[in-house]
Amino acid sequence: MIRYDVTDAVATITLDRPDAMNSLTTELKDALLDAVRRAAGDPSARAVLLTGAGRAFCAGQDLREHADNLEAGRGLAGTVHRHYNPIVELIATMPKPVVAAVNGVAAGAGASLAFACDLRIASEKAKFALAFAGIGLAPDSGASWTLQRLVGRGRAAELMLLGEPLDAPRALELGLVTRVVPPDDVLKTAQELAARLAQGPTLAYAATKRALAYAATHSLPDSLAVEAELQDACAATQDHVNATRAFLAKERPTFHGE
Repeated sequence: MIRYDVTDAVATITLDRPDAMNSLTTELKDALLDAVRRAAGDPSARAVLLTGAGRAFCAGQDLREHADNLEAGRGLAGTVHRHYNPIVELIATMPKPVVAAVNGVAAGAGASLAFACDLRIASEKAKFALAFAGIGLAPDSGASWTLQRLVGRGRAAELMLLGEPLDAPRALELGLVTRVVPPDDVLKTAQELAARLAQGPTLAYAATKRALAYAATHSLPDSLAVEAELQDACAATQDHVNATRAFLAKERPTFHGE
């Protein structure tokens, strides 16, 4: 249900349940959590690409399995704590950039997975749907945290309360995605972007992710202090030393993630 491979220092994680629009069963969520953990700790991967097989990115929770749990009195069966929370936290906080190739529908938790990534390349046929309220649920998988930071609180409330699908052009207009490309180009474009990031200053990217996450919920003085701490750490890396020398020599820097 999950394909994992590393090419050009990019770990590609593909949700591979196309007949069900990559909807998330317990088995798929277990496999996705394992894959994200693997990517986060894989020394051969300096960037990560997340995508879905077939015509959808991810349609969210498999509602047939969910309905069975409800009928059996198991409710959510612990999946938010066991699966969604750790998956999203790993994606958002891993010390390497994560790119989503949104090839089609991204709904519910599937949309949340895309929002947790650092950058999103969307197909012209992609659609985002915050479908939680439509089935009487609150948002999960970090959507309440990520979405308002991408599009603002008011727009996030509109998207979540109304649950109306958002097409790719509108998502681009709102700043929800990085780029919109023809369907046949989405994976290639995302791979090229991820490969570019994989050749960059990995430790500086990790520090940037930490700085952004911290500053989102802290004061300016506190954020300045964390920036200074992270800048000191980056200044001690070999990548920074080499890049400074390359700049002075008018050469293109080469980064090794160290």
